[in-house]
Amino acid sequence: MKPIKHTPVKTRVLIADDHIIVRAGLGALLGTEPDIEVVGLAKNGIEAVRETLKLQPDIVIMDLMMPKKDGVAATAEISEKAPDAKVILLTTFGTSDGIAHAIRNGAKGAILKNADNAQLVT
Repeated sequence: MKPIKHTPVKTRVLIADDHIIVRAGLGALLGTEPDIEVVGLAKNGIEAVRETLKLQPDIVIMDLMMPKKDGVAATAEISEKAPDAKVILLTTFGTSDGIAHAIRNGAKGAILKNADNAQLVT
């Protein structure tokens, strides 16, 4: 009898940030992790919501400040329409009222953009 091979389940991640270098950098960093699959990228809050509904990621890494729809509004909409997706805020502002507001609207946590790679992956 052949041993059963188990395919590890990967955490599916969508990255939403209005800066292409941040999207590309995070995608490259997370793409090297064996248990993470970057399934999509979004450049604003409207795209973040649309791509979350389409791709059904496990985690959405959401920039707080984006054009067209900010991270707080996009988080609230994702929490309502795709409650299984966990939104993690990504921001440069560690004491922002926006973080607290987004957490009240469904975000599961926040990470600063100056966090090291290990903190982000965790």
